[in-house]
Amino acid sequence: MITDESIQLVKDTARIEDVVGDYVNLKRRGQNMLGLCPFHNEKTPSFNVNPARNIYKCFGCGEGGDPIKFLMTLEQLSYPDAIRKIAARYNIKLEEKEVSQEVREERQEKEALILVNEFAQQWFADQLYNTDEGKSIALSYFKSRGFRREVMDKFGLGYAPNARNGLLKAAVAAGYKEEQLDKLGLTRNKKDFFWDRVMFTIHNLSGKPIAFAGRILKKDVKAPKYVNSPESEIYYKSEVLYGLHQARQSVRKLDNVYMVEGYTDVISLHQNGIENVVATSGTSLTPGQARLVKRQTENVTLLYDGDKAGIKAALRGVDVLLLEGLNVRVVILPDGEDPDSYMQQVGTTAFQEFLEKKRRDFLFFKADLLLEEAGDDVAARSDAIRSSIATLALVEDPLKRAGYLQQFTGRLGLEESLLVNLVNQAIADRRVQAQKEMEREERRRERNARAERQQLPPVRPQRPPTPTESTPPPPKADPTDDEWAGLQEPSWDGMEEPSWGGMDVAEMPPPDLPDVLPEREEDTASAGGDLLMSGHSYLERDLAKLLINHGSKIYEKEKNQSIAAFLTANVADVLNDFDNDRFKKLVVLVTDYVGQHKNGPAPEWYLNHPEEYVRILAQEFMKTAHTLSPNWKDKYGLRLSQKPPEENHKLAAEIFLRILRMAKVDRKLRENTRKIADFQRQGDEANIIRHIRLQDKLNQIKKELAAGLGTVVITK
Repeated sequence: MITDESIQLVKDTARIEDVVGDYVNLKRRGQNMLGLCPFHNEKTPSFNVNPARNIYKCFGCGEGGDPIKFLMTLEQLSYPDAIRKIAARYNIKLEEKEVSQEVREERQEKEALILVNEFAQQWFADQLYNTDEGKSIALSYFKSRGFRREVMDKFGLGYAPNARNGLLKAAVAAGYKEEQLDKLGLTRNKKDFFWDRVMFTIHNLSGKPIAFAGRILKKDVKAPKYVNSPESEIYYKSEVLYGLHQARQSVRKLDNVYMVEGYTDVISLHQNGIENVVATSGTSLTPGQARLVKRQTENVTLLYDGDKAGIKAALRGVDVLLLEGLNVRVVILPDGEDPDSYMQQVGTTAFQEFLEKKRRDFLFFKADLLLEEAGDDVAARSDAIRSSIATLALVEDPLKRAGYLQQFTGRLGLEESLLVNLVNQAIADRRVQAQKEMEREERRRERNARAERQQLPPVRPQRPPTPTESTPPPPKADPTDDEWAGLQEPSWDGMEEPSWGGMDVAEMPPPDLPDVLPEREEDTASAGGDLLMSGHSYLERDLAKLLINHGSKIYEKEKNQSIAAFLTANVADVLNDFDNDRFKKLVVLVTDYVGQHKNGPAPEWYLNHPEEYVRILAQEFMKTAHTLSPNWKDKYGLRLSQKPPEENHKLAAEIFLRILRMAKVDRKLRENTRKIADFQRQGDEANIIRHIRLQDKLNQIKKELAAGLGTVVITK
């Protein structure tokens, strides 16, 4: 177990721009840095790195945190392993306590599976180098391909011997479980899955072994040439590119990646100085793989064998690269050659010159290939043109698409106006299909979110602090159904007659108050891990944002009362009616803090809070506030009628509470309306009259609340 002192040293040393920069191509944007988010699919960068605060935040998917959280999320690491990885990066020697058996057993299953794969990789390597069978069969094969020892070790090559339980026995003897071997596909039915094959290790982006591929060397057996590990908790083949871990630095340096089909192609090119190369492992390209590439570079060069049938089959997979906004080029190798064989034949220098000379834009290559194959056949040419237009429609950059349109006019033999119409129609069709898929995905997410939200344990709010000069007494609770009749609006301690900062009550807060009432994001994955915002969750989110950004500021100087004290006291009576457990729990935490310290927590308290969801909320909400241009006063001589947003926290708190109260009253109105309808169906006159009176009282309360907002309420 790592000592607290070592953990703190890692936290103090790690720089977010360094850690993220190992995975994401970052560009400077003012004081921050910007890149494509590694956690979700995006074409326009929304992933921000703030070196000053040493945090990251994606404003597209909501992911955010510090360097440790980044590695934990991206690499699926445990907290200790993330600490170790950062320590290794900065050459920090960690002090560790002896790990207890209990702690070892609590390690996540994914960590255990990685350890099993590491053992398997070492065992395969041992069979390759240290057994007569491995040396005579596998090592001689690798040497015939020209592979050197250091490159073989770098890529984790090995050998699975012609025995059916060698790995199983060795792993069990070393203390690993058969169930884990089965999960990883290393064994099946108490026998080794890989046998009599040379082995290739598949790594994730951080270099951890997550899967294996085995190639048979015998040619006279009826067995597949390659067999691969099945997907597991640590291996999703659609999210992995072979060799990307080894190629990453070269790809980013050269701003281009070569994409080939086979494992040996990657190793051979890498060994001969072309290190920016990855393989799809014989499968069609997936969106996940395209996103993986785009985080490193926007330029992809595909290396195809000269076989036309194979080329046409591969064309279909390129669409996913274009959809990600990547620039795709193609190099066709001579007939009968693959990258490995051609490299061996002509040498590194000539091969590199060939790649530069023969590289062609993919869209032009595809159009020329299909039209050449169609010849004078009108129907075939029409199909070729439609296919080329469909591919062109995948290019979303309007300037790039316009450039292609100009050149396609001559290539396809069409007038530009007709070509533009056809492309626009293809784009419209694709967007309709994408919208349908998005709606299906949103419905699926909503169902999952509802199910997950129902599993969250209820948060029992703690008793509000005892009223003091700095903490006003809480108002009466909103009435129950039996208590509504005859009651007046609950008292609003601290704002019976609020001072509206010189603003007429008919005016709303200034429009540039983004930190108070943020835009409503439908079905968003944010806010500290909540998957779906519903009901009053948006208002509760606003409350959390007010507490984090403005809670430590003064609400009433005479009483030394903070914004946090004012807000928590005035929502204590409606806390049980909160829809979002995370926001409810945050209010309880702040209420406790106010009760103990008499003031509101500073932003740093949230950023460093032991509860992860509190830290995530703080990172999400503590965005750089909008500032008003000095030109209004300095250049135009105009004086602002309102305080700037960062000084309007008192007014924002007062208005927010009225809005929240009115939302709760609206909910009671809807519930009461449904009850009146039920009593009418039952013919219960007494309850009908009682609830109609209650409806009048609720509408009166709503009008009084709205008066403070300058809002007109129309009752039915």
